[in-house]
Amino acid sequence: MQCHYCDRGADITVEKDGVQVALCEDHFREQLDSLADAEALEDLREQLDIERA
Repeated sequence: MQCHYCDRGADITVEKDGVQVALCEDHFREQLDSLADAEALEDLREQLDIERA
């Protein structure tokens, strides 16, 4: 499978409800960093009372 963002082969694929998304490692890390910086993620952490070990 090919990365959703570029022409490289996918290192990671995720499927939910029949929809597959594939990412190379670089784009996976980019998306993960983006999520980590998102204010919405912090709000979710507070709602779930998640503590880092």
